[in-house]
Amino acid sequence: MLAQALEAEVDSYLRAAQSERDEQGRALVVRNGYARSREVVCGAGNIEVRAPRVNDKRVDETSGERKRFKSTILPPYMRRSAKVSEVLPLLYLHGLSSGDFAPALEEFLGTEAGLSPASIVRLTEQWRKEREEFMKGDLSERDYV
Repeated sequence: MLAQALEAEVDSYLRAAQSERDEQGRALVVRNGYARSREVVCGAGNIEVRAPRVNDKRVDETSGERKRFKSTILPPYMRRSAKVSEVLPLLYLHGLSSGDFAPALEEFLGTEAGLSPASIVRLTEQWRKEREEFMKGDLSERDYV
């Protein structure tokens, strides 16, 4: 399903730009094969994905830089789905120790999900910093129900 969604996203991008041509009449936006395969951790476990590539030769008039296709479904360098990333802090807040993450995720996802105790410690440190920044913020100007 993920591969089909990526193909549909690329097809939509190509259709939107199909009328744009260079001086010789060649399309400015064309398919360019596939990126190297990578594993992405999602709710169904680790899946291998080969994202389609697009060669976009159009230039942005304001910045002068070439336009680039960026998938909203599978952003560059994404290795873990947003849903898996959301569940990790919840497991930590419910008292799961860093050494227990790998076995717990193995039960849920059927894989270790590439999360060693060291990566969990690094992530919890990041969450702690985010919490501290949030706690320092002033919410007096906001009206919450």
